[in-house]
Amino acid sequence: LGDFMTQWFETFEIYNWINPQSVSVILFCIGLLGVLIKKNILKTIISIAIMDASVILFFLGLSYDRRAVPPIGVQGSDVIVADPLTQAVMITAIVIGVSSVAVSLTMFIHLYNRYGTSDWDKAKIKRTEIL
Repeated sequence: LGDFMTQWFETFEIYNWINPQSVSVILFCIGLLGVLIKKNILKTIISIAIMDASVILFFLGLSYDRRAVPPIGVQGSDVIVADPLTQAVMITAIVIGVSSVAVSLTMFIHLYNRYGTSDWDKAKIKRTEIL
């Protein structure tokens, strides 16, 4: 099986397609599919977190260069320096993503304690019954 997979990868040049951009697009589509199809609130929150992580991976993959070095204490003009702006923005996006997932989970716990369900449709029906 190992030789078959190696030959298959080489035949279709799969190695050229495996990069951060293509992986992030696949992850984003998986997260979007989870948001659109799943009726469970917790699975929807996880799907949104997957979409957030895929966007971060996409932007970090765009700015990645194997030859780049960290921009601290660089001497010489022939050295390629990594762009610190992309990394700083992505750290901010990670913090915002974690915060939004935490707030969403807190709201989910409150909703579950109040209505006793984790289904979007059942929660909507129980909410209209109470009002």
